Amino acid sequence: MGNDDYRRDSGDSISTRLTYLIIGGGIGAVIALLFAPKSGQELRGDLADATRKGIDKSREAAQQLGERAGEYYESTRERAGELYNQAATKASDLYTQASEKVGEVAQTARDTAVRKTSTVAAAIDAGKKAYQEEKRKTELSGRIEAAPQYTEKPN
Repeated sequence: MGNDDYRRDSGDSISTRLTYLIIGGGIGAVIALLFAPKSGQELRGDLADATRKGIDKSREAAQQLGERAGEYYESTRERAGELYNQAATKASDLYTQASEKVGEVAQTARDTAVRKTSTVAAAIDAGKKAYQEEKRKTELSGRIEAAPQYTEKPN
């Protein structure tokens, strides 16, 4: 148990100690520059040179980063254009195929409707003929039954 407490305290203590070490190193570097065996003017010149070099390197890095970003932008733009063209071509092809299929289905529906209409028309004609035939038979049978019958009487 005592070891666990030590580990937790040492973990917090290590980060704190590391922070103090970095701060102390920075303060020591500033003091070393101030007490260096150079004159103030030389020291300021060295600091100015180091600053200029840092700024120049930063500008170069920013310029390179800008060029890379431009290259990435162009390549991405070209790729997006290619993908758009492919998608447009595919959509056009699918639209054409769908239009053809719809035309085929519509023609099949028309043909089926014509066949069914002719079948229904034939059935109606057959029904009319059957009706007329039955009517004619009924009328003939009615005439025969309704006709007076003359029978001869035997004398």
